[in-house]
Amino acid sequence: MSDFLAWPDLAGRRVGIYGMGTEGRASLRACQALGIDPVLVDDRPQTQPSLVMSTSGAGLAELLSCEVVVVSPGISAYSEPVQSLRRRQVEVVGGLGLWLAGVDRTRVVCVTGTKGKSTTSALAGHFLSEWGYRCMVGGNIGSAPWDPEVGDDFDFWVVEVSSYQATMLQVGPPVVAVTSLSPDHLPWHRGSVETYYRDKLSICALPGVRVSVANGASVELRAHANLLGRTVKWVEDRDVERESWVRALPLVGRHNQRNAVLAATMLREAGIQKATDFAALHEAVGRFAPLAHRLTTIGIVNGVRFVDDSLATNVLPTIAALESFPVERVALIVGGQDRGIDYRPLGTHIRDHGSEVLVLAVPESGERIASEVSEALVGTRSLVRRCADLREAVAAGFHWARPDGVVLLSPAAPSFGAFRDYAQRSEVFAEAMSELPGDR
Repeated sequence: MSDFLAWPDLAGRRVGIYGMGTEGRASLRACQALGIDPVLVDDRPQTQPSLVMSTSGAGLAELLSCEVVVVSPGISAYSEPVQSLRRRQVEVVGGLGLWLAGVDRTRVVCVTGTKGKSTTSALAGHFLSEWGYRCMVGGNIGSAPWDPEVGDDFDFWVVEVSSYQATMLQVGPPVVAVTSLSPDHLPWHRGSVETYYRDKLSICALPGVRVSVANGASVELRAHANLLGRTVKWVEDRDVERESWVRALPLVGRHNQRNAVLAATMLREAGIQKATDFAALHEAVGRFAPLAHRLTTIGIVNGVRFVDDSLATNVLPTIAALESFPVERVALIVGGQDRGIDYRPLGTHIRDHGSEVLVLAVPESGERIASEVSEALVGTRSLVRRCADLREAVAAGFHWARPDGVVLLSPAAPSFGAFRDYAQRSEVFAEAMSELPGDR
């Protein structure tokens, strides 16, 4: 048995799974592969109610009788049920933490950050696959690496780690990349920005981590460098300029070029020799397929370009998206689930943006965004308009942006409430565009 609790160590113990979403179901399959019949609990059981107990019923009592409880990321580490488990001396762990404790971590790299981590993870996995490695890109971006359905026949794993997952890790891989830092997910982290920052970056100080590769352009990362572990390798804008292969990247925006350099630097630190080869990087990066819903042009109507950036669920990526259009007039659609973050920095950026911006604010956070952004736009050419829903915003943006502007869906907020997820929000955006009159 290792110094850290791993999946095989659960055999023969009474195990509970708290949270039956995607990760919870993967953890169930991992338990079943070990011959474990775990207790299944969820705050709001959706399927098989006879098998999944509710915490408001007998579920919490059953979890308290367990030796180990595997907690899914959607369950806050600060919630009362989790605190109750810890007070009862129940071992509270995460599926990713159990997996990292038992795998050969020299073949793993982890990527975290408020935004940019999915693109950076996808780029790293793309490089490795192009260079002949059997690579899995998983974690927060995709499948759980401990899921028996995924298997373990890989040479390398690139794992995206959310702030939720980071709080449940025991040990880290030798190399961790950090893409950015800005307020997000505050309700989960006790409503505290500093708690979120500490939790997000906690992976960098874990046993086993040798170096953190960090985005030197992030003001907040610089301000919290003490949380990045003992050794930090900063990726600066001058590094992006020097790595000229990055110009072949089929993505717009300096932030995406920086993500590509972060991915390559991370792989170099992990000992991948091809990541030091200009020709290999240039050839591979040119074949990268951009992630859906991330600054993706979905159509042009009467000269107006429609860009889907529905994955932008925070101020930081929305600012980066605007920076990708320094000349064009931009109708920016913002709003969604309100997580209490400060939108005034977005207003400041729009005020200083080189071209005119129309902010189209949709519920539920739209009213607050409109109010906070408007403060910074007094006396400028940029405007704010409140819209009842996404379809109204698309129509208003189209009429304003003609003849050669951009309608940009970059909401700076999650989709939950009005939509099932960011993908459905993108679908409605595309449908609303298709209903507009004009030439395509």
